[in-house]
Amino acid sequence: MQTEDPLAGTELTLLLGLAFQLVLGEFVNRVQAAGYTDLRPVHGLVFQALRGPGATGSELAQRLGVTKQAAGQIVDDLERRDYVRRQPHPAGGRRRLIVLTDKALDHLAVAGRILHELETELAARLGDPDLTGLRTDLARLIRQLAGDSIPPLRPVW
Repeated sequence: MQTEDPLAGTELTLLLGLAFQLVLGEFVNRVQAAGYTDLRPVHGLVFQALRGPGATGSELAQRLGVTKQAAGQIVDDLERRDYVRRQPHPAGGRRRLIVLTDKALDHLAVAGRILHELETELAARLGDPDLTGLRTDLARLIRQLAGDSIPPLRPVW
């Protein structure tokens, strides 16, 4: 006797939230197992937002969708742990540029490898070699709701 999947009639928001929570949790566990026990998912978002030339505190806050004060607190914490540094802004003035250190870049490389491994495993489980179907559906959903103004993923966890 085959029973119906209890998730079949579940609301979309719950399914999306559960999927996000489970994938993020597995990713975090693997990153911690790789030696990065001092970082949380919000730190990865900060590193992504600072990739390349870096950003000012105001720019970082905008990219993360948080207040300048919240961004400053995160940067202070990451600076104490040598993941970011503040340096003079190329345009001069009182602005400071927040940039990633080699320690953060090393973390990004490890996290990127882990994420690709996890996605490959999920693709094999789902029978979708590169998750094209899932990516397409999620991108369409986001575009329908947000249009061309894709909002930042707010670090609320």
